[in-house]
Amino acid sequence: MSERPYSRKPRFGRPSGRPAGKGGRRDAGPRRQHDPDGPTILYGWHPVAEALRNGKRKLHRLLATENSLRRLEEELGVPLPLQPEIVRPDEINRLVEPDAVHQGLYLEADPLVSPTLDTLSGERVVLALDQITDPHNVGAIVRSAAAFDVEAIITTARHSPAATGVLAKSASGGLEHVPFLVVRNLGDALTTLGERGFQRIGLDSDGDGQIDEMTLRAPVVLVLGSEGKGLRQRTRDCCDTVGRLDMPGAIKSLNVSNAAAIALYAVTRGLQRGGA
Repeated sequence: MSERPYSRKPRFGRPSGRPAGKGGRRDAGPRRQHDPDGPTILYGWHPVAEALRNGKRKLHRLLATENSLRRLEEELGVPLPLQPEIVRPDEINRLVEPDAVHQGLYLEADPLVSPTLDTLSGERVVLALDQITDPHNVGAIVRSAAAFDVEAIITTARHSPAATGVLAKSASGGLEHVPFLVVRNLGDALTTLGERGFQRIGLDSDGDGQIDEMTLRAPVVLVLGSEGKGLRQRTRDCCDTVGRLDMPGAIKSLNVSNAAAIALYAVTRGLQRGGA
């Protein structure tokens, strides 16, 4: 799958593919993190530890190896909010994707409550993702969004990965700090935010100007295009302006998650300058 860069030419690059697990899939039964009607699946140290710290999560089942449970109890320093099941690593292997790095921790929980377009305060930056489908990329974006105190991430009900499994692991605990707001139509959502006074800024390699030189005002929604296609035409039309990242070095393209982090830094600093 190709990825659309967020700087000037060349426009397209192709990342190395992820090899399939050796020896085929383990005999695991259903992998429920892919079930849209199933629980949120979290595994790995940071996703599970942050979820256990989050009093807003309704937790159902915690599996842990003996060593990981000991470390978890020492790290949290308080009694766990639910009784863990002590298991061997292979028992968790059967519940997650092949080659997943679960670090001896697996948690089933309810999804977090999502905000709505009407309940967004506009006091912090909002992100909108236009059909970014790679869960690793979205997870990395969530992690950056948590670092820059993003209020919410808007995604579409289709052509977007669920906030569970691989995405949650890549987010490294960020899911507990940045809620997802799932909409049916992104263009309609951006139109609604525009009516509420949001400045809608797209990010694309063919942007009108450098994003760090734009005049910004709150509230802001930053819109990122998909890998390969970038911003769809209607999404672009719903933006007030489209910015770009100009790279001074020999490499002129960026992965969407890296571009998101740089753009969030630029937008955050721009808003700080505007409020000074």
